[in-house]
This record gives sequence, structure tokens and C-alpha cells, in this order.
Amino acid sequence: MKHILLILLGIFSATGLVYTAYSANAQPNETSTMTKENKKQSFNTNHLTPLQKQVTMEGGTERAFQNEYWDHKEAGIYVDVINSEPLFSSTDKFDSGTGWPSFTKPISDHMVDEHKDSKFGMVRTEVKSSATDAHLGHVFNDGPSETGGLRYCINSASMRFVPKADLEKEGYDAYLKLFE
Repeated sequence: MKHILLILLGIFSATGLVYTAYSANAQPNETSTMTKENKKQSFNTNHLTPLQKQVTMEGGTERAFQNEYWDHKEAGIYVDVINSEPLFSSTDKFDSGTGWPSFTKPISDHMVDEHKDSKFGMVRTEVKSSATDAHLGHVFNDGPSETGGLRYCINSASMRFVPKADLEKEGYDAYLKLFE
């Protein structure tokens, strides 16, 4: 019976369907209920660099002032490095002086989730991609007051930049309105 459940779980997982296995013979290392993480669609992460995997999948943080977008000023949008969902716009980016890309808000509130993070003896608010559950960074209340006071401090390794000139070509033409 256990082998049949494992086979079915594999089939359901491969097709992206949510499946919960209940077994009276479940071993401690088997999952008998679905967690938030495995309710998310499985994404191919083979294209990610080791740093991108460390940041997005292990909750890592890249070095300040030594990352791709901390001082990037070109117009465009920043998308999830895993599945290319839009996350942030350059129109909401500002220089926070921290050495990481900082934004006043996400491109859309439903694109990011916020979670309490109490690692390392601090209480912070972690920001994750709603679609992939990838760790993006943290949000703080020390951003520009004129835009609401939030600072989304995001790891460059969690994003890919799409220049304004390429938005239509890459299928993001709906976001051109941000630059009018």
C-alpha cells in the first residue's frame, strides 16, 4: 500500500496537482499532510546560479554593495529569477544607502507575501515571491515617508531585470504604462 501511495504521489506531483497522502503506516520521514511549500507549483531551478539558489531557496543574503542591482538606474521591471513573474519597478526604486536594491512597494501587492522572520535574534518581515515562495529579502519601515515609509530591501540574486525597451518583446507590454 505504501508503494502505491508513493507512486500516486509522484504522479500527482509531476502533474502539478495537489495531493495529500494519508497512511496509517506513515514513517517519521514521510509527509502525511501538505505544507505551504509543497502546495506551490514545482519550478525548474536548473538555470539558477549557486548564489541565486542560496538566496531564493535557502533564505540567504548576498553581500551589500557587491550585487548586480544595488546601484542600477535603468528604467524597467525586476522579475522573479525563477519564473519571471513581475515583482518590482524601477519607478519605485530608490537609493537607501544600504547596498541592496530598495523599492517603496512591489509592482502589485499580490506578487509578494510577507512573513515574520525571527532568525539571527532579530524580528523582521521577510518578503517572498507569491508564485514561487522564493526568498526575496525583507521589508522595513524606514523608507521614504512621502511614499508610505516602506523599504523593500531585495537581493539582486532573486531577480532578473527587464529593460523598458524589452518589455513588449518579452511579453510585459502591460507594464509600459508605468513609464508614461
